Amino acid sequence: MSKLAWKFRVVRVALLMALALVVASCGVGQQPSQGGGGGGGPKKICMMPKLVGIPYFNASEKGAKEAAEEIGVELVYDGPTEAKAALQSQMIEQWIQQQCGAISVAANDPDALAPAMKKAEEAGIKTSAWDADVAKDAREVFVNQATFDAIGYKLVDVMAEQTGGKGKFLVVTGSLTAPNQVAWLEAMRERMKEKYPEMSISSVEPGEEDLQLGIDITKNYLRANPDTAGVFGITSVALPGAAEAVEQEGLEGEVAVTGLSTPNDMKPYLESGAVEEFVLWNPIDLGYLAVHVANAQLEGNLPKSGSFEAGRLGKVKLIAEDEVLLGPPLVFTQENIDQYNF
Repeated sequence: MSKLAWKFRVVRVALLMALALVVASCGVGQQPSQGGGGGGGPKKICMMPKLVGIPYFNASEKGAKEAAEEIGVELVYDGPTEAKAALQSQMIEQWIQQQCGAISVAANDPDALAPAMKKAEEAGIKTSAWDADVAKDAREVFVNQATFDAIGYKLVDVMAEQTGGKGKFLVVTGSLTAPNQVAWLEAMRERMKEKYPEMSISSVEPGEEDLQLGIDITKNYLRANPDTAGVFGITSVALPGAAEAVEQEGLEGEVAVTGLSTPNDMKPYLESGAVEEFVLWNPIDLGYLAVHVANAQLEGNLPKSGSFEAGRLGKVKLIAEDEVLLGPPLVFTQENIDQYNF
């Protein structure tokens, strides 16, 4: 072999070895680690509301981001623009591929999301639900804002105060499958049967988290059923829709309105007299708690009973080995509404 050929061969071998070192240092060919915290990076929590762009879930996002910054985890907060379970399932499938360490969802349909959530768990991802549960065998823990009975009972009690515990009522909901709304309705009917036998729910109409649709449904129903004593709006969009409809029809003080929504959305209706009282919890705190729970799952220190330390919230209760409870619902009135800004 000539000296020139030998030198060329030595240079070629050296270049190949250098290239191999570069490839190895870039991690090419290595399998990505599950959990979103590989290589010492931050843990990755992926959190999904029923839909994005409405005040309630914007408030939850605020709390979630606060907790993520406090703990030092990476947070992805995203969801569909429509309250549809199929869109949520698609996003969960995408998150499985994006190395989320934990996935927490507010379900539009508990059973429809179950296959995707089970697939996430099989991939080694920690799973939880918040605000609205998924099927129990499709997640490890549920972060509940308040017990379903507490919310359903309080809604009926507030309405009973205004109607003398009598009358027929319309309920405007988000969807007929949302698990939290189904559970609240069951508790509302139970409360009426046991404590207010002269109260009854005449119709349940899905407003599909569309404000104008909620207004139209309420107006049309009240025109067709002028003996209606009151309207429950049991989502943060349904309640202002019901209140607006009553206001447009000039029925303030004649048709009682209550339900679940955010203070900033409802303040004008308290001022106009269309609504006297309404019920909710603090969605900022709920988002904050959901991130703390997901982080505890990732760290392996979420207890199965007793209480759980969650940052500025202090100790929160576990009411079951797979359910963490934020606390009792709040009743908002003209007197206290200025204390809240969400």
